[in-house]
Amino acid sequence: MTKVKKADVIVIGAGLSGLHAASLLKRNGKRVVLLEARDRVGGRSLNHQFANGDLVDVGGQWIGPGHDQMYELLKQHQLKTYPLYDGGKNLIYLRQKITEYSGTIPKLNIAQTLQLGWMLWRFDKLVSGINPAAPYEHAQASKWDSMTVQTWINRNSISETARKAFTIVIKAVFTVEPKELSMLHALFYAKSNCSLDYLISVNGGAQQDRIHGGSQGLCLALAKQLSEELELNHPVTLVEHDQDGVTVTCKNGAVYSAAHLISAIPPNRLLRIDFDPIMPSTKDQMWQRMPAGSCIKCVAQYETPFWRDKGLSGQSIGLDDDLLVNVTFDNTEKGKTSGLLMGFIEGDSARYWGQKSDADRKQAVLSVFAKYFGQQALTPIDYVDKDWSSEEWTRGCYAASFGVGGWTEFGRHLATPIGRIHFAGTETASDWYGYFEGALQAAERAVNEVLELIKKRRG
Repeated sequence: MTKVKKADVIVIGAGLSGLHAASLLKRNGKRVVLLEARDRVGGRSLNHQFANGDLVDVGGQWIGPGHDQMYELLKQHQLKTYPLYDGGKNLIYLRQKITEYSGTIPKLNIAQTLQLGWMLWRFDKLVSGINPAAPYEHAQASKWDSMTVQTWINRNSISETARKAFTIVIKAVFTVEPKELSMLHALFYAKSNCSLDYLISVNGGAQQDRIHGGSQGLCLALAKQLSEELELNHPVTLVEHDQDGVTVTCKNGAVYSAAHLISAIPPNRLLRIDFDPIMPSTKDQMWQRMPAGSCIKCVAQYETPFWRDKGLSGQSIGLDDDLLVNVTFDNTEKGKTSGLLMGFIEGDSARYWGQKSDADRKQAVLSVFAKYFGQQALTPIDYVDKDWSSEEWTRGCYAASFGVGGWTEFGRHLATPIGRIHFAGTETASDWYGYFEGALQAAERAVNEVLELIKKRRG
């Protein structure tokens, strides 16, 4: 007979949200079990070590102004941040030609620049009226949730080049094609993270700061304090629940019971767990409408950040159709000698290139880096890429997105508990959705729900 291990609360998922939830519960004197399917902690945060010992984030990496809890937690664990390199000129690659520019908006001709600037302004004008806690209550919610972002792009620009540039912005933020994305979700996401301008900015924006030693370092620090509570290699297969509590069965046969459960895994992973009784149809169908984005993160390591010698920031945007990498950044860690160029393959391109061999993909990525920064980019000293769609316990990044109809039909159920089951993870956050800060805030909300119910029962 299988021995059932008991706790006050079971947390599923040892990404940042699950780790934070378990830490808060332990701090409040609760017996916690933290179950993680992988052989590591961090979820969508992951460090890679190059041959020379340097570390690089191949998952989530950025924090910026307003991410107050994230900065405070890093401070508590004596982890420091540094600004993303933003010196020098940016590049735009258009019609096989490189042009330098400064600022956020790439340098196009006057008409194209005006069109793109108007689209960015118009989008953020719509964003300003959204309530991120209830986007489905907006007077135009049904209209926006019935159209894709692609439809909005087509209606708001007559310039093909401006449309391409705005499309790349959307792909860089959401890692999906505009044709896949609800306009209401795009507006919600931008408002949840201040604005679209914030999401695409470096100084004062979402790409402002990095974490020394990589973002997974924070997860490792949290896990160290949870050594007795954490169980790695424990994929959850079954959750049985009733008015008295929950019983969780793992793939390896381990069984746990508790009064409450907090799930801190993405929606697509929740669909792979059996619930008894089954989840309400609204919850299950909502998760079906929240696919993860498609993203391959690519990083080339060089002896030095040679592009800086040319007065370049390492930031580029490519508008030509044959470019599999449309956006790049200087990902060099402050204080390190070697230079890092990072680019994303997103949406349709990620799905296509994810089927190619590692060698073919590497060659293709480096050829694009060379178009941006010259032949020197073809000969890195090391290289890594991470296809998050092929990651077994993630199957996509950065975060889940609603397609048309998702928010108005199911959005109000996003974070609603089901009996003794509560939901954390960045996809359940109304503020900072998709970011580390959202993961932390969602964890705190779920923990507060649990503590309040425990308090009521005892009262």
